Amino acid sequence: MTDLGKVDRDFFDAHIYPHLGADRDDEILGPQHGVDFGAIRIGEQVVAMATDPVFVMPSLGFERAAWFAFHILMSDVAVSGIPPTHLSVDFNLPPEITDEEFETVWTTFDEEARDLGVSIVTGHTGRYAGCNYPMVGGGTPLAVGDPDDLVRPDGSREGDRVIVTKGPAIEATGLLSIQYEPLLAEAVDADTLQAAQDRFYDMSPVRDALTAAAAGPVTAMHDATECGIYGGLFEMARAAEVRIEIEQDAVPVQPGVVEACEFFEIDPWISISEGTLLATVDPSGVDTVLAALDDEGIPAADVGEVVAGSGLVVDGEERDHPGRDPFWAAMEEYAEKR
Repeated sequence: MTDLGKVDRDFFDAHIYPHLGADRDDEILGPQHGVDFGAIRIGEQVVAMATDPVFVMPSLGFERAAWFAFHILMSDVAVSGIPPTHLSVDFNLPPEITDEEFETVWTTFDEEARDLGVSIVTGHTGRYAGCNYPMVGGGTPLAVGDPDDLVRPDGSREGDRVIVTKGPAIEATGLLSIQYEPLLAEAVDADTLQAAQDRFYDMSPVRDALTAAAAGPVTAMHDATECGIYGGLFEMARAAEVRIEIEQDAVPVQPGVVEACEFFEIDPWISISEGTLLATVDPSGVDTVLAALDDEGIPAADVGEVVAGSGLVVDGEERDHPGRDPFWAAMEEYAEKR
């Protein structure tokens, strides 16, 4: 069986990286495995950009599903430190979606875009045979701003501190606990079930990233998506050619996460965690960044440091990149049990 989820670095290096079209002088940051965005310079401004699937799960309810789909698109450019400004979006819709259901999706996109100051400038919408949920298109957000405000994904430096917001398995917990509520409800009490489902609206790192970047000397940021916190920190270390050392107990863990992950038999530290921001910060600004996040009600902690070397070390033990995220297998397995 072909592995599900994002391709690994070997696939990327063998099939994608050698073939990137023309070389242009205006490119500031090109594609790398495990890096959220690219960037180009236009005149006196920089444009950070990323492309992701439009991910819509009808079982969440179309309003909630659209909220999540929009924030997935915004997340990767938000970690550039520049607020998202524009969006191009393509909807390749399943034939069964009704006009009313799509209207809910689109009005939610409109509301969230207005809230962030994002203009939807172009796109495509159609129903097509063979198109299925949850991957129903793709979108490219842009963040246009001052080059001095750009936070490069490879900017981590020796001596930086490591800040993590929210903690592990935010997305895995939020999605699985809602998608398979009846199954989880048989195993945990009502308060734990509600706590796990409350993680759903934690699944956006946009406010985390923009708050941190505006507050202090952030040197790099990354959204802990597939392969979770361990995968994300490993990717940050690899991009900057440094070593990241953390203490696991220092990382905040949100209510409901441990119990949900135990039930679904996934390791929270390597499970998808859209909404968890990983950041490296100059030591002079750690307190300022943590205070700004706290003012926004975002749980965060200083969990380690950047040192000379390579890779990721957790509690003194070297950790390799997880390679595959257990979330996708759990989604398939529990779909059969539901």
